[in-house]
Amino acid sequence: MESTLHRQLKSLYAVNGAKTEVKLGPYRIDVVDGKRLIEIQHAGLSAIRDKVARLLEDHPVTVVKPIIQRRYLVSLQKKNGKVVRRRLSPKRGSILNLFDELIHFTRVFPHPNLTIEVPLVDIEEHRFPGHGRRRRWRRRDFVVQDRQLLQLTGRHKFRRGRDLVKLVGQRLPRPFDTAQLAKAMNVDRWFAQRVAYCFRNMGIARQVGKRGNALLYELA
Repeated sequence: MESTLHRQLKSLYAVNGAKTEVKLGPYRIDVVDGKRLIEIQHAGLSAIRDKVARLLEDHPVTVVKPIIQRRYLVSLQKKNGKVVRRRLSPKRGSILNLFDELIHFTRVFPHPNLTIEVPLVDIEEHRFPGHGRRRRWRRRDFVVQDRQLLQLTGRHKFRRGRDLVKLVGQRLPRPFDTAQLAKAMNVDRWFAQRVAYCFRNMGIARQVGKRGNALLYELA
């Protein structure tokens, strides 16, 4: 079932006469704005990878991938029940979370017809106890009933590889390894390895050698 958050984002992008829920061949498109197709994807980008690749053959496409910066958890007594409590989740999202998705999207981005747009959002998540769904490693499971947009805090657009390089934040040495990339981005090295994977497979960087056991890269 479509969430309130999805409907709110569709309304945000369906302006100036744009149409929503348009059938196009075997696909249903969230928003069609003139010739541009807009797909809003809350789940992983891997789920729409093949669909987007096919649409890009004939259409300009914008993939909207919201990243949740703050999530307010609203616990309900039961489904559609009264609110028990509301609290702010300690987990915070940032624009760098985009690389967690792009690692599965390197065969699609970059593409001359593709724009990835990332709205940074604060949301409210309504959930209720999932009785009978308990797992051994959790004290209690919850079922998400709905998500709602509270605030849009920013938007980022990515059309080319160099748009992603700007997220590094600092100038990289030439060549660089993932330890230096991690320091420049102020992230753990395992995450820098994920970024390097994206850069290499998107043609943004190329492997140029090794330093001990560390691979060396240069920006293309």
